[in-house]
Amino acid sequence: MRARDLGLEIGVLPSGPNDAITDVEGVRVGHSTIIRGEGPLVVGEGPVRTGVTVICPREGLARDEPAFAGCHRFNGNGEMTGLEWIREAGALTTPVGITNTHSVGAVRDALIAAELEERSGADEYWSLPVVAETYDGTLNDINGQHVGVEHVKEALQSASGGPVVEGSVGGGTGMICHEFKGGIGTASRRVPDEQGGWTVGALVQTNYGSRSTLRVDGAPVGRVLTTERVRSPFEDEETEQPAGTGSIIVVLATDAPLLPIQCDRLAIRAGVGLARMGGGLDDGSGDIFLAFATGNRGLPRAVLDADLPQTVPVRMLPNERMTPLFHAAAEATEAAILNAMLAAGTVTGRDGITAHGLAPDVLLAALEEARPLAGRRL
Repeated sequence: MRARDLGLEIGVLPSGPNDAITDVEGVRVGHSTIIRGEGPLVVGEGPVRTGVTVICPREGLARDEPAFAGCHRFNGNGEMTGLEWIREAGALTTPVGITNTHSVGAVRDALIAAELEERSGADEYWSLPVVAETYDGTLNDINGQHVGVEHVKEALQSASGGPVVEGSVGGGTGMICHEFKGGIGTASRRVPDEQGGWTVGALVQTNYGSRSTLRVDGAPVGRVLTTERVRSPFEDEETEQPAGTGSIIVVLATDAPLLPIQCDRLAIRAGVGLARMGGGLDDGSGDIFLAFATGNRGLPRAVLDADLPQTVPVRMLPNERMTPLFHAAAEATEAAILNAMLAAGTVTGRDGITAHGLAPDVLLAALEEARPLAGRRL
């Protein structure tokens, strides 16, 4: 179940055909999900509730045709590797991996190995993969480090366009959002033809937020859906983390011809969507955003190339035309977070700790109660 299936129109812009980041032509998404065991935690054995999600920015290998990219750190209690080179050079040259906190290194190394294998061990190969994390240790045996090379390969091999599987899948398998079950979510928004007709897609891994701050379509549903009505996983005696501790990763894609600094500007606007949902307020949260733009084609390969041209033609959208894209980024991020929560379902993990899903009928009933409270402080 997704927001638009419930008749919830988040924002004012229309979505793309799949309401997904894959509505940006060439973008592909793949998952590998690891669910194994139940009962008490035994480090190294489980229970396991984790995985990896990959986003491929173009058809083929990203390094063969980089995409301009930018990033933003809204709150830095988290990790996304490869950002220093993106800040320096403004180009995304690898798939984007998203996993749990203690598997970042494994996914990074596996992405290097996978591309090296694809290139048959080419001598000129080097890579600084982009891999992001959120913490799933409340439900998962995170210290067991169960994500391996085979899972990254599975995610890469399954990566495709079209509809994207959401919820408790891939890197989002063990995640919690506003004390409900969280995970992977995606959405897209398209600006009007007279403003360029560009598409902005968002994919999020949601693992942040307290129940009390949750807002949906502007209504403070967290004031209604208290932990007395739907139990929080952080109330379990086995849970050591406080509510509100966690992170969110947002990846934005657009087909607009943006320069790297404009991608930085677009990435910042993911924070507006996060704020509309009631997030972005916790010191213990890593809120990290990446944006890439596929509107320029033919950028030089990110390998040593004796035939490298002296110059290449580049297009850019005037800054004065960026406003519709900012709105699209905010709306797509907001909708993607809600889609992640609606799709996640209820998951029981280590030590019997349960994160309850945000059931569609529960949400709709809460919205009826919460809408009159919008704009009021209790």
